[in-house]
Amino acid sequence: MTFSRKQAILLIGILSLIFTTVLWMTAKAPTQSFIVQGKDIQSVTRLIERVGGQITHTLPIIKAIGVNLTKQQRKTLQGYANIRAIYQNRTIENDDLKGDDSGDLNPDLNYAARVEADRLHDSNINGSGITIAFIDTGIDKKLKNIAENITSDIRLLVQFDAIKNEVDNASSDQSGHGSHVASIATSSERQKDEENYTGIAPNANIVSVKAFDDQGKGRYLDVIRALDWVVSNKDTHNIRVLNLSFSAEPQSLYWDDPINQAVMVAWQSGIVVVASAGNRGPEAMTIGVPGNVPYIITVGAMSNNKTSLITDDILTGFSSSGPTIEGFVKPEIVAPGSRLLGLMKEETVIGKAHDDFFSSKNHFAMSGTSQATAVVTGAIALILQQDPSLTPDMIKCKLMATAQPALSSEGKLAYSIFQQGAGMINAYEAAYSTKTDCANSMLDIEMDIQGEQHYAGPARRDQAGNYYIEGTNEYTWDGGYASESGYMWRDGYMWRDGYMWRDGYMWRDGY
Repeated sequence: MTFSRKQAILLIGILSLIFTTVLWMTAKAPTQSFIVQGKDIQSVTRLIERVGGQITHTLPIIKAIGVNLTKQQRKTLQGYANIRAIYQNRTIENDDLKGDDSGDLNPDLNYAARVEADRLHDSNINGSGITIAFIDTGIDKKLKNIAENITSDIRLLVQFDAIKNEVDNASSDQSGHGSHVASIATSSERQKDEENYTGIAPNANIVSVKAFDDQGKGRYLDVIRALDWVVSNKDTHNIRVLNLSFSAEPQSLYWDDPINQAVMVAWQSGIVVVASAGNRGPEAMTIGVPGNVPYIITVGAMSNNKTSLITDDILTGFSSSGPTIEGFVKPEIVAPGSRLLGLMKEETVIGKAHDDFFSSKNHFAMSGTSQATAVVTGAIALILQQDPSLTPDMIKCKLMATAQPALSSEGKLAYSIFQQGAGMINAYEAAYSTKTDCANSMLDIEMDIQGEQHYAGPARRDQAGNYYIEGTNEYTWDGGYASESGYMWRDGYMWRDGYMWRDGYMWRDGY
């Protein structure tokens, strides 16, 4: 069969019209934001371009692409063998309570002393030479005691905006959350006695990575881009510690969450990752993403009970509890996290909404596992200055082995290990502890990241709803919460049965 010139021109015109119509319909179809993961970036990119998706993010850290897709484009992509998974671009939030949790300010000024960081300061262990990265709402560099170290030198090394995908050293913090968290970990301000520093690691360097807006909300794509940037630039800025004071409710097993996958890569790269447990407590199984990653250090919050005494400290009612759905004990440790006084500008979103929580100019009292996480982050910087050769697993072990759990007058745990983990951190004892091999020793992070093997922890739930550790009856918990005070804090109590912290079983479906 042959075509005349006129017929050929007509056929081309019809095909062009059909093609144009399809493109127009595709362009007009509503789109959603997704994370598309595959075997490698190049193949994923080619397939997305084939279906006409709009690329927004490139995420080598998890071999994924951020993209806007129509319903049909997503369906087509799911049919390709090289596509491993397609995730929705979920929302994630900071872990704070936007002010004091009790209605009575009475801010906590002495959190550095309560974890004995001041004893390390006396020996000139103050975080020197260690860089902490904060993925948060940004940091206000006009707050002098954050931007400058104890000798008034600039130590805010760089500010990366993961939302804009650019270095922006003029960036600020319209929320206030990022600045407050950073100040707890690193403020170089001295207390009124002119002797003690308010921050845990007052001479540490800082890298600010903005992934959250002025309302404290972020998207998965921007957080993963922030994590990718931190790992890619860790050697340039000597980033040894990463503070993640945010969480989202888990929607999957830990290894199937894209933020968690990026966090595991960060830990594997040699960065100590510290995450908040979340503020969804006191109920059981409320640990958020990324705090549910078994490898990293997850932090719950204690209150000073409005006194300077450590003996009457209590667990806050908001601090999230474990175990995780996979059976891991979380949080591993707790730290001060109620009414902590930190730095924040009055004109920020949080500052304007809660101006009654300012005790003086730019000094704001805020509660949350975000603040407790910052305390631990600062303590880790001190430990790393004392011994820079330590790996993330070693740091985790030292913190847990020297933590002090709350005990009742009968010598029993005042709170379940699923609420307080190993107990309250002690920065001084951790820095000089010789215990280094007790964390993550039965987990293979490389196999986990590659998807070859995943793990379950030792926690179980019986038919009556009680949580317990397999192989022992001592740590049974009914999920209740007690707010009484007057507990003892004893060194090393939890380490009679230290196996519970390191055991990881290979995951079986329906475990």
